[in-house]
Order: sequence, then structure tokens, then C-alpha cells
Amino acid sequence: MSIPERLQGVRERIEAAARRAGRNPSAVRLVAVTKGFPAHVAIDALRAGAIDLGENRAQELREKAIAVAEPVRWHFIGHLQTNKARQVVGVATLIHSVDRLALAQEIGRRARNAGATQDVLIEVNVSGEPTKHGVEPARAAHLAEEADELDGVRVRGFMTMAPLAEDPEASRPYFSDLSELRDRVRGVLPHVAELSMGMTRDFEVAVEEGATLVRVGEAVFGPRTPGG
Repeated sequence: MSIPERLQGVRERIEAAARRAGRNPSAVRLVAVTKGFPAHVAIDALRAGAIDLGENRAQELREKAIAVAEPVRWHFIGHLQTNKARQVVGVATLIHSVDRLALAQEIGRRARNAGATQDVLIEVNVSGEPTKHGVEPARAAHLAEEADELDGVRVRGFMTMAPLAEDPEASRPYFSDLSELRDRVRGVLPHVAELSMGMTRDFEVAVEEGATLVRVGEAVFGPRTPGG
């Protein structure tokens, strides 16, 4: 299948999942994850109607942002080292992976120096897996409030990754927990509305549980080569 065909297929699945949950499909944005693919693949996706593209390596994001002339909203979805923030701030429309105050502070400093405000999500390790990045759920609301008070930073919501499992339904409780966390925080920070959750294997479940952003790579672009 071609990228336009795959893209359309994913959109149709998002729409069906949203309607099952009684949601408006337009409330869900597809982030097509181009990590590991060359810039021309990103360009093909944009020409097929994609708007939001995701990268998880700072250097790869920077290189593709230079190579791609088409209008695009870049999302940084990978773990971000504090010393790499300079490569991402101002390039990414949204940084999905703020998991500590020191990183938020560096992002704020870089954004202020550029005369801008950087939108971010707080990454939450809902599953508690030691191999995953993210703040503990018990600290997530506090981190969101601390980060949102920084000049140059605007917290827009939360992100999580569910444990790898063959059955997409296994992801549901983790997505439900993040949705409940977001709803609680909105009582204090009404603008904290985004939920970035769900990937190729479980994005439909994520949409049913309230995702506003789904990060889908393989279902749009096909399998990556080893190391991609």
C-alpha cells in the first residue's frame, strides 16, 4: 500500500474509534511518526495530507526540519536530554516528553532567549515500568503546575506509553488512568487538555479512552529497517 492509502486507512480507524466512544473524530490528531525514515518520506506524507509529524531524536528532528520545506507541525516524542533541548525548542511545535523540572527549566530558558513560548506535554510513566521514562503518576500533577509557572513554557497536557502487549486491550487501563489524571489537573489548569497516547498497535483503544494525539508510525509508513 502507498503512504496516502495507509494514511487514509489510519484516519478511518481513528474516526471509527472516536464514533464508538461518542467523540467527535476532529478532536483527535494523527501524529505520523517519521523517525528512522528519510526526509523524502516525510515530504510524501505531507503531500498526502499529513500535517503533524513526529520525531524522537533531537538531531534527526533538526535535520528533517531543515530538509522539509512543506508546511508541517513537528512533534518531539522521544526522551529529551537537557543538553539537547537547544536542538528542539523552537523547532518542535509540541514537545511530548517533559519528565522533570530541570528539563522544563532549560526549555523555558531556551524559549525565552528566542522570544517564544514552548508548548509541552508532561510524560507520565503510568505503568511504573523501570525501563520507561516519565514522571511517577503521583508527582505528575505537581510537575505540570511547576512547569506551567515557568516563563517560556506552556503545559498543554500529558503523554504516556503503555507496556508492550499483543492485545491492544491491555493498554486500556493505562490510558484510562492518564485520562483521569488530565481531568483532575484541568480543574486547576483548564488549558491542560491534550492526551498523547496510543501507537500503531493500540491507537484505537487510546482514542476510545480520550486521546487527542495518537503517535502512529508503522501503520502509516510500513516497517522500519533495523536500527530505524
